[in-house]
Amino acid sequence: MQEPIDLNWKEFGSALLNATPSGVAVFDNSLQALISNPPARNCLGLYPGAFLSATIPSLTASARKVLSDQIVETGLIVEKNDSRYSVMLGPVHHGNAAIGIIAIFEDMTALTNITNRMKGFQQLSIELDTIIDSSNDGLWICDGNGVVVRVNPASEKMIGLTAAEVVGKHMTELVEKKLVDRSVTLEVLKTRKKVSLIQKTRIGRDLFLTGTPVFDKNGDLFRVVVNERDITEINRLQEQLQENEALTEHYRRDMLEKQIQETESRQIIARSDNYRKIIQKAIKLGEVDSTVLILGESGTGKGVVADLIHRSSSRSDYPMIKINCGAIPETLVESELFGYEKGAFTGAGHKGKPGKLEAADKGIVFLDEIAELPLASQVKLLKFIEDGVISRVGSTRGRAVDVRIIAATNRNLKQMIEKKQFRSDLYYRLNVVPVTMPPLRERKDCLVPLITHYLETFSTRYRKPEISISRQAMDALTAYPYPGNVRELINICERLVVMAHNSRVRFEDLPGSIRKSMTAEAPDDPVWHPDHTLSQMVADLEKKVLTAALEKGKTQASAAKLLGINQSTIARKMQKYGLDRSGWATKK
Repeated sequence: MQEPIDLNWKEFGSALLNATPSGVAVFDNSLQALISNPPARNCLGLYPGAFLSATIPSLTASARKVLSDQIVETGLIVEKNDSRYSVMLGPVHHGNAAIGIIAIFEDMTALTNITNRMKGFQQLSIELDTIIDSSNDGLWICDGNGVVVRVNPASEKMIGLTAAEVVGKHMTELVEKKLVDRSVTLEVLKTRKKVSLIQKTRIGRDLFLTGTPVFDKNGDLFRVVVNERDITEINRLQEQLQENEALTEHYRRDMLEKQIQETESRQIIARSDNYRKIIQKAIKLGEVDSTVLILGESGTGKGVVADLIHRSSSRSDYPMIKINCGAIPETLVESELFGYEKGAFTGAGHKGKPGKLEAADKGIVFLDEIAELPLASQVKLLKFIEDGVISRVGSTRGRAVDVRIIAATNRNLKQMIEKKQFRSDLYYRLNVVPVTMPPLRERKDCLVPLITHYLETFSTRYRKPEISISRQAMDALTAYPYPGNVRELINICERLVVMAHNSRVRFEDLPGSIRKSMTAEAPDDPVWHPDHTLSQMVADLEKKVLTAALEKGKTQASAAKLLGINQSTIARKMQKYGLDRSGWATKK
C-alpha cells in the first residue's frame, strides 16, 4: 500500500506554477511582480520585483481597472520580443479585499502560424476547385477502391449525368447500370498504370479518356484521376475529311485530263501516249516537293516541263528562277548561285548581293545545263540540297532557304561521272525523280498538231491570213527528223508563215534541208479545199497517211512501227476516222 505523501503546499504551488506552459505572474496593488514562472520571466521579463508599468506598459491601465472594479479582463493582446500574446487579468482576494492581480499570458505565435497555414490551404483548395470546375475537359476523381468522389461540370455535360447521380457510387455499378459503357478507372485499378481508351456515352458523345493513378507515400493507390476529352466533333470532321479526300481524288483524276488539255493552249502538245505520260508525271510532281532531274536533247521542252511543274505546285505563288549554268563564267558561278558579302572579292559590290537561291526562297530554282556546273560549285550545291542552308561568298554565317530544285541537262551524266566530270553524290541527290524528254522524231503523233498549232500562232502574231499547206509539203515536214527538236520546228513554222506566198505553203517553200531529207519526192497533190478549214485539211491528211501505213504494213502493229507510234494510237485513230480492216484492206 502506497504511503501518504507529506504535502508542502507552498512547494506544491511553486511546482504547479512552474509546470504551467503559459506565462503566469502575480502582482501586488502597486503592480510589482511578486512571483512568476519561467515563461513569464524568460519571454516577458517579468522577474519578481519588476513593475508592470516598466515591463509591459500597455497593460497598466487594464491592470488598474481590474484592481478598482474587481473584474476579470480577457482578450487583451500584447506584443513582446517579436511574439504575440493573449492576456487575461484577474483580481487576487484575501477575504473581501483585493490584494493584487494575476496575469496569464498565452503565446499566440504558434496559433497564428497554424491559422495562416490553414488560410493558405483554404485558398489553395478554392483555387483548385476553380481550376477543376472551369476546365473544358471533363474530370473524374475516384478513390483507391473505384468510388467516385468528384465530377466537374464539363464532365456532367459530356456524359449526360449530374454529379449527384454518380458521386459516392462504385464504377462497377455505373457500368452495370449502363450509365457508361466502360470504365477507365477499373482498368487503372487493375493495372496500376496510366490507361487511355475511347468511351461512348449514353447521349452519343465520343470521349477520349485517360486515367492516371495517384499513389501515397507508402505506394498505395489512393486516387484515380480521369481526364475526358470530347472527340465527337473530331471524329465527324475526320469522316468528312475522308469523304472529301475520296471526292478530291475523283476530281483530281478528272482534272488531270483537263490539265493536260490546258497545257496544249500553253504550247505543250501532248498527242502521243508517251508524251501524255510525261505531262501527267509533271502535274503529279507538282503535288510533292522532291528534287527533279529532266533529261533530254536540246529543244525537247525541258524548260516547258519545269514551268508546268511550277504552275502545278504549291509554290506557284512564288518565283521560279531559271539559271543557265552553262552561260555563267566559271569564276562567277558560286557568287551568282549563293550571293556574296561586301568586299568578298575584287569587284564585289559595297553592299553585297543575295544569290539566285536566296532570291528564290519559298519558290523553285531551275538549274538548266546542270552538267556545266564546275566541280567546286557542285560540292556547295550538294551541301545546300542536303541541309537547306547557304553561305554567301565571304561569309561564315549560314542562311536557311526554302527552295525546291529542278535541274535539266542534255548530256549523259553517268558518262561524265565515269570521267570524273560530275559528282556521283550530287547526281543521286538530283536524280530523285527523273523525267526523260523524248526527241521530236519519236513523237510522230505530235508533228501534225504541232505544225498546225505554230502555223496558227505565227499567223495570228504577224496578222497573216490562215495558212494552207500542200500534202507534199506536210509529208516532207512530218518526215523530217528535226535534230533541233521542237525548237527547230518552231523556227521553221515561223519562217514558213513569214515567207508564205498567197497564204499557202508549197513543197518548194520548205527549207532545203527538209526537201533533201525526202527519200522520194511525192507528187504535188494538194489537200487544200476552198470550203475546208486548216484543221479539216490536216485531219484529211492524217487519215490518208494512216490509210497508207495500214495498206503497206498489213497489220496495226506494222503500221504503228512505220509511223513510230504506239499500236493503241493506231487503234484510236482508226476509230476516229471510221477505218477498219475491211475498209482499208479492200483499197489494197
